[in-house]
Amino acid sequence: MTKVLIIGEHRQGELKANAGELVAAARVLGDTIRAAVLGPGASQAAAAFGAYGVDTVRVLDTDVAYSSDGFAAALAPVIAECEVNYIVLMQSFFGRDLGARLAARLGTPFINDVTALAVEDGQVVATKPLYAGKVIGKLAFTGKGPKVITLRPKNFTPAAADQAATVETKPLELPAELKCQVTHVEPKATGMIDVKEADIIVSGGRGVGGPDGFEPLRDFAQAIGAALGASRAAVDAGWIAHSHQVGQTGKVVNPQLYIACGISGAIQHLAGMQTSKVIVAINNNPDAPIFKLADYGIVDDLFQVVPELKKLMVEALAG
Repeated sequence: MTKVLIIGEHRQGELKANAGELVAAARVLGDTIRAAVLGPGASQAAAAFGAYGVDTVRVLDTDVAYSSDGFAAALAPVIAECEVNYIVLMQSFFGRDLGARLAARLGTPFINDVTALAVEDGQVVATKPLYAGKVIGKLAFTGKGPKVITLRPKNFTPAAADQAATVETKPLELPAELKCQVTHVEPKATGMIDVKEADIIVSGGRGVGGPDGFEPLRDFAQAIGAALGASRAAVDAGWIAHSHQVGQTGKVVNPQLYIACGISGAIQHLAGMQTSKVIVAINNNPDAPIFKLADYGIVDDLFQVVPELKKLMVEALAG
């Protein structure tokens, strides 16, 4: 019997939608799935796991928003007690940090940024991009102990939350002394969807010409329920905040639709969005590298194209 522990994320007690992706990946790995949620409001978030068919959830409901050493210390005895074979988190800021901390504490293997999982000849094989996506690697675990995996968002079809199941919650304990902790989180009031969580992203690059050039894109994104992204060049120029940056040094995204406006297609940027399901590029330079990757290309002035595209997409979505 293979046992999997998934570590969910929540925002103020509301379980994030990526819980379905965690459950889907866990079902590939094993037949017994447990969950854990940590931080303020964890008890409220735990109840939502019942809809995914998870029977037991370990809960650390604490005023401490996050502590990598504290959360890892709280989870370690549970992992040992339950004889967990795999630990699965998302490749988010939370998951990358806590996953690495757990692997180091347990002295066990860790594969991050996984885009696919399969069992081949009885062995779990993880697929992940390497060298900024130039190579797709297939990795297998060696060694004993629980294996830690983080999943690249939006690469696993989410499991349906359609079960009327109840959850048995069991409390976790935080150590008395913490080396480091987050005591307060105050998210930016951007009014926009985070690019990591978006199904549609409208991104701007150097071609928008300045901060004001992002306003039509922002309006377009809000009209169609999309996130607003940006290239490194636009962020480095101070035209838009780093939280919008897509790329190797920004956020790696995988939306259903990526609309690149005035983005030439530097390798650094392509590494962060090349797995998008459909890519539309708008650029007045017919030789821009982005067109080699795009599914659809429009060679024209983005400020002429975007308003027309917005009108058409709003009509299509309304119909």
